[in-house]
Amino acid sequence: MGALLRFFSKNALFVFFIFLQLVAVVLIFSKNSMQQSFLAAKTAAFNSWVSGYIDEGTSYLKLKQINDDLVVQNKALMLQLYGKENAKNPSFRRVYDTIGGGQIYTFVDGEVVFNSINRKDNYFTINRGKLQGVNSKMGVIAPRGIAGIVINTTDNYALVQSVLSMNKIKISAALKKSGYFGTLSWKGDDSRTMTLSDVPKYVPLKVGDTVVTDGKSSIFPAGIMVGTVAGYQVDSKTGFWDISVELSEKIGKLSKVFVVRNLKKSEVQKIDDTLKVQIKKDGQ
Repeated sequence: MGALLRFFSKNALFVFFIFLQLVAVVLIFSKNSMQQSFLAAKTAAFNSWVSGYIDEGTSYLKLKQINDDLVVQNKALMLQLYGKENAKNPSFRRVYDTIGGGQIYTFVDGEVVFNSINRKDNYFTINRGKLQGVNSKMGVIAPRGIAGIVINTTDNYALVQSVLSMNKIKISAALKKSGYFGTLSWKGDDSRTMTLSDVPKYVPLKVGDTVVTDGKSSIFPAGIMVGTVAGYQVDSKTGFWDISVELSEKIGKLSKVFVVRNLKKSEVQKIDDTLKVQIKKDGQ
């Protein structure tokens, strides 16, 4: 207390000057409308700045909920595309492929925990495995298109062969407008594009045409988005179109995925096996 009194006694003139300045400022802003407007504008600007940061923080805290909501919406959209839900198991959803003639599929959502795009044959790992009903040779799709095929599983994880694989993966796909199908593969030079081959050169094409899965394999339902035609030319060796397809799903940014299970796969596989035997006999 004594120190405070000594401070005021030594600096009485300075303290009195500051007091007078405060009084002057109060009188100016209370009596002058221009200064009042200036103060109000600055106060509003400061409040807006603070509110903006508060809103950004609130939005960040809601990101997880928004992400979960998007997964639910994606499942709902898939169900609308392939038919109504019939499964009682909450892990898998049953959908009818009305485009491809009645094949029944189920799917389960998962998250990518590892991914590569810079090799000749690329892979990614998801946090779903045998305990969640995931097995090898199941298709994997993302919210915007195809992603890969499961090749190995543990109890809670699965290794997926990415569509960006030169030597290990080929997918049957079709031009949505004309219905002509071919073989989709990756040339290894660009992670954004794949090549659709074996399409006859008399088939009309234009840049921007949609490419989808054709449902002729037991892995992917018909109508799953692949991408759009980015360019095309006739392959001099085969005489068929060599079509560059820009993928709708950015494989390097994979996060949420859905594993697809064909409930009639074993039945389809039996037919495929008999076909292989017949072809072998015909070759003899």
